[in-house]
Amino acid sequence: MLIIDNHPLFIMGLSSLLEKTSKFNIIGTTANYEDALKIAENEKPKLVLMEIRLGKENGLDLIPKLKSMNSEISILIISILDERFYSERILKLGARGYVLKTESADIILDAINTVLDNKVYLSENERDRIFQAMAGNSGKGAKGDWTTSMQMLSNRELQVFSLIAKGFGTIEIASLLNLSNKTIDTHKEHIKLKLHCNTAQELRQQAIEWSNHSGNL
Repeated sequence: MLIIDNHPLFIMGLSSLLEKTSKFNIIGTTANYEDALKIAENEKPKLVLMEIRLGKENGLDLIPKLKSMNSEISILIISILDERFYSERILKLGARGYVLKTESADIILDAINTVLDNKVYLSENERDRIFQAMAGNSGKGAKGDWTTSMQMLSNRELQVFSLIAKGFGTIEIASLLNLSNKTIDTHKEHIKLKLHCNTAQELRQQAIEWSNHSGNL
């Protein structure tokens, strides 16, 4: 088992929880994107437990890379980010489950055991939301329906939108993501179109409102 998270105290707590049972063998822990890939390549873990908010790095990008190295690997996201905006994305990328860090130890262990059994783990509320959306009962178009709005954004656009919410400008976002200013401006224009924003100020305001609503700041 490999644990990827940029909060040392959380890694310590999770490791302590897992070590209480002989069922789990932790072969490595890291907060670094490249180190995670090296450990996965050398140790070939059966299970990866990871956060998708990894500082400057986007954990969403890491999921398909891990799967390309080993298609049989099971990936469980254990995150502080609101599952409504990420669960479908991580499943499409190849992860098998999503559980919030705020859940109890028993629920986190249940999530781990579920993905190890090659089943998908989501909270009951999130499963119900997805089923309702598939049935056409998602309330699409309703004012304040952030879940529907965020599904229109690509993974990169969502990452840029999150950074806008934190107050970063084009130059800062470009530096953080190692992209050109022009590329970031293009992403911003695409986001404005998808979220029906007419100005940069309106885009910033929507980003802040979303973060306040979802707890992503």
